[in-house]
Amino acid sequence: MQATLSPPRAQESIRSPQPLARNIAVDAYRGWVMLLMMAEVLELARVSQAFPGNWFWAFLGYNQTHVDWAGCSLHDLIQPSFSFLVGVALPYSIASRLAKGGTFGKMWAHAIWRSFLLIALGIFLRSMYSARTYFTFEDTLTQIGLGYPILFLLGFRPPRWAWIALGVVLGGYWLAWALYPVAGPGFDWQSVGVPANWAHHYTGFAAHWNKNANLGNAFDQWFLNLFPRSQPFVFNSGGYLTLSFIPTLGTMILGLVAGRWLRASAPAIPMKRLLIAGAIGITSGLFLHFTGICPVVKRIWTPSWTLFSGGACFLLTAAFSWVIDVKGYRKWAFPLVVIGVNSIAAYLIAHLFERFIFSSFRIHLGPNAFKILGPGLEPLLLGMAVLLSYWLILFWMYQRKLFLKI
Repeated sequence: MQATLSPPRAQESIRSPQPLARNIAVDAYRGWVMLLMMAEVLELARVSQAFPGNWFWAFLGYNQTHVDWAGCSLHDLIQPSFSFLVGVALPYSIASRLAKGGTFGKMWAHAIWRSFLLIALGIFLRSMYSARTYFTFEDTLTQIGLGYPILFLLGFRPPRWAWIALGVVLGGYWLAWALYPVAGPGFDWQSVGVPANWAHHYTGFAAHWNKNANLGNAFDQWFLNLFPRSQPFVFNSGGYLTLSFIPTLGTMILGLVAGRWLRASAPAIPMKRLLIAGAIGITSGLFLHFTGICPVVKRIWTPSWTLFSGGACFLLTAAFSWVIDVKGYRKWAFPLVVIGVNSIAAYLIAHLFERFIFSSFRIHLGPNAFKILGPGLEPLLLGMAVLLSYWLILFWMYQRKLFLKI
């Protein structure tokens, strides 16, 4: 017999089964994040190389690429923002389903199904243009899918459970890495794809978080080789890891906290809470980094990165909420909302349609159509045309109320 959702604690954590209107500021924030991801087609780093010494293009190029190891660029905030917003949306989703008569059993089954689809979709997208299925679990969708069932359960518990879970996740993950032995003096760095004189090697305690010589890579050398592969897995060239889904869950938990605050305060905005949380997150992340306790590294999603990037996400949520909900400036955000309400479709379009649209422009407009401002700006102009094509597809879907959901 399937039980309906009636436990007092569950109802207390959700506050009310009555759904609220869509949070336009959250939709705009999500749209901005997806726009940054889709805007990779602008190839600003390549444009920057065509104009050496130009600070403007250098600045744009830097912020459209991931930093080599520690630190943060604008591009590095895409994945944590996307993960954070999954948590923000959960209280709204639960309330909406409860208002429609949903039961915990059905919602839990849907959460498991959603988790499976996200993992499978991430593997599918990573396998494009490969000779066989490329089993890897560091894709954004896969990382979210691996942690989503736990996040969902936390959505039905009192708020303190989220904070306890966050402490256990980040503290336990940090301890596990700290206890794993560091690479010794004679370690063969080239065997894991890292130059021996790489500028980002850590010494001392921080060496526990060195690239491809850490707990996460050791896990992947075992785990990923359980799957059929063209060749044995030894390292990921970018340093990305399967186990990063654990601290990524921490980012989603922070989003769950923010979503509860927003929903409980509506139509007011909990601006003070968002700003304080943002300041604490960034400050604590930087403190852990500069004291050598745990460096801020997005590629391996260190606990300090969870705190630092989570703080940035709180501040971005506050910024979008202030402009759109407090000041009432909404019309400018419409292009972002078109993307934000269809984020899964935007993600798929950017991954599946890029080559087709690029080649279509070159076939039908000729190979030199986008060189009108010189070869250095050709990638930018071509990318702008492709990016506009992405948005027009999403706008067409928006007008027809075609929203892809998992």
